[in-house]
Amino acid sequence: MEFTLVAVLGVISIVAVAAFSERLGLAAPLSLVLVGIGLSFIPGVPHPDVEPELILAGVLPPLLYSAAVNMPVTDFRRDLGTISGLAVTLVALSTLGAGVLFHWLLPEIGWPAAFALGAVISPTDAVAATSVGKRLGLPHRLLTVLEGEGLVNDASALVLLRTAVAAFAGSFSIWATVGEFLYAVVVAVAVGLVVGLVNVRLRALLNDAVLNTAISFVVPFIAYLPAEELNASGVLAVVIAGLVTGHQSPRYLRANDRIAESTNWHTAAFLLESGMFLLMGLSVKTLVDEVRAEDLSVARALLIGLVAAAFVMLARLLFIVPLVAGMRRDVAKASQSKERIEALQQVLKNPEENPDFAERMRNLPEKRIEGFRKRVTRKSADIEFTVNQYFGARGGLILGWAGMRGAITVAAAQTLPEDTPDRAQLILIAFVVAATTLLLQGLTLPMVIRKVGVPEDDPQQLREEGARLMNALGESATDFLENPALTDKAGEPYPQRLIEFVRSDARVEAQRKAGDGRKQREGAPSRYEAGSRDQFLELRLRVLAVQREELLKARSSGTYSSLTLGKAQHVLDVDAARFEQLESSGH
Repeated sequence: MEFTLVAVLGVISIVAVAAFSERLGLAAPLSLVLVGIGLSFIPGVPHPDVEPELILAGVLPPLLYSAAVNMPVTDFRRDLGTISGLAVTLVALSTLGAGVLFHWLLPEIGWPAAFALGAVISPTDAVAATSVGKRLGLPHRLLTVLEGEGLVNDASALVLLRTAVAAFAGSFSIWATVGEFLYAVVVAVAVGLVVGLVNVRLRALLNDAVLNTAISFVVPFIAYLPAEELNASGVLAVVIAGLVTGHQSPRYLRANDRIAESTNWHTAAFLLESGMFLLMGLSVKTLVDEVRAEDLSVARALLIGLVAAAFVMLARLLFIVPLVAGMRRDVAKASQSKERIEALQQVLKNPEENPDFAERMRNLPEKRIEGFRKRVTRKSADIEFTVNQYFGARGGLILGWAGMRGAITVAAAQTLPEDTPDRAQLILIAFVVAATTLLLQGLTLPMVIRKVGVPEDDPQQLREEGARLMNALGESATDFLENPALTDKAGEPYPQRLIEFVRSDARVEAQRKAGDGRKQREGAPSRYEAGSRDQFLELRLRVLAVQREELLKARSSGTYSSLTLGKAQHVLDVDAARFEQLESSGH
């Protein structure tokens, strides 16, 4: 009964604080931590005792999976170098530096515990940063880097934490650590790929949105558990499974299933994320009492926590300098390659201009030539992205200041072995680091964003790009409808009036390029004048399938931004879900 009451009050509190935070223009995670800290000191307020393993193995996997499913793979691939630098290199360097700092300030805890605490405070939590960034219009690429870092850095930190804990028994070797890290990554990627691919293919066999969503809720654990059993990184396996699922689901899963899944997952992720931040605040009184019970100094823990918070913030800002310089070099290299790629595209478009090249092309299979064209197009798109989406030193400053720690830091600290020297004090230090970075950087990040003035994504450019994509989708539907060989499932031609109605209902005419010389057809018949209901639904869904394939080709080429692709996908999904429901209802 008490658990039920706490759960109900928790959800009500989360929703109320989130709604109030939106009115105040604050990120909900910051408000929840502050509310939790305040509640923790009020007598009679229950302090739920949640096992840290429950958070790391029960809450973290679905949260990472939910974020990974919505991460465009193309964006992740293009910024993999930057994301890896922040999520792997910076985490490793922060662990080493913080470990040395803790050993200097707390020599009695020994090197293993010092490095373990360093690993605990190294990963960032992107939830608060991205919620602020989206509200203030940060460019999409900057948000992608923050979200990508948040997806991967927990895996790096937890592997390093596992290594440091193993060193408590005296078993430590730098080469063994590197080997274990590589093993954990390779096995996790393999498990995630398999789970992601099998997940999408099996769920495609289900014809029920509720069943599909129910299965999706266990996918994170299906990826996490075997990876952990193989001593690999379970959280990285979850991330890979989520990326694969998000990339493949538009091809295999029904629109109705994906819309229902997205809505349910957004709700679940909101409650899990918010619950963790609220619990983080509620834990402060308990942590303070535990430190005092062991006759340790709360003031010392607070001071060391503040010093460690300053260290990780400074270390991140310093690391951003060479990171942005590397991105600037990438822009220079891309600019140099741009002319060569454009010349190659021109030759591929008009091979007769280069007789030698044309002769070589004639000796190659058409499939191989087409694959080469796709690779060149993708390379050209990647170059355009690198050159045009560079966010420079101003974006780097925001990236550096967005390194808040979160509830995972506190949960990871609580997994330290019971015999760790001064364990309660170390956990409180981790809490101070997390709370300080979260509140200090989180509350000042809006001001930093406004002062720095990073330009947001160009809305006019996005509108023009969206119009081009919708025109391309409309052209694909037009070509399909105007095919003289078009027949229904029985092999009979569709009534012309039905084709006219579907053309109008699909808004194909509105999507055509201006000035293409084709006349708009007016006075489209009603569905029941045009043909049978079954024929209409069949043809309408076939048109949507053609447009979906065209959209997948556009995504593969990389010539459109993920924002534009996402909006077009939503338009198609809404239409497809409507007709899928009509088809399954039978009336």
